[in-house]
Order: sequence, then structure tokens, then C-alpha cells
Amino acid sequence: MKVQVRYFASVREALSRSGEAVETRAETLSALRDELIARGGAYATALARGKAVRMALDQAMSDEAAALREGCEVAFFPPVTGG
Repeated sequence: MKVQVRYFASVREALSRSGEAVETRAETLSALRDELIARGGAYATALARGKAVRMALDQAMSDEAAALREGCEVAFFPPVTGG
């Protein structure tokens, strides 16, 4: 299936892109994150397991078990702090 992936803040900076269309076999946010990490390089560093990365599915904060569907929008970003 094809999904639209968006990257924000330090994740966007690390990947040098704000988004991309991704053809995936992933069924969940977790599996998509793993597919992107498997690309290696900046993806592996920016989205690494153990690194604080938040995810949203169709503009709603979601946990890693959230199911993907054709044409959905996924966003990856670091936790936001106020000050």
C-alpha cells in the first residue's frame, strides 16, 4: 500500500526532507518505523528504537500498534517540550 509520511523538527533535519510517499507492506506504525529504520543511514539514526520518537496517524497521536490503511498520513517527530 502507499502511505504519505511526514517528518518534523529534528527528524526532518536528520533526513533532509519533510516527507515522502512510501510504498509499504507494513500493517502498523511500528512495522513502518522498522521498515524505515532498515533503510539504514540517517533513517536508522533518526528513527532508532530506544530514541524518543512520537507518531501520528491521520493527524491524531497514535501508539505503535495503530493500523495503517491505503493513503493514510503518518507523521514522525520528537517529543515536544514547552518552556
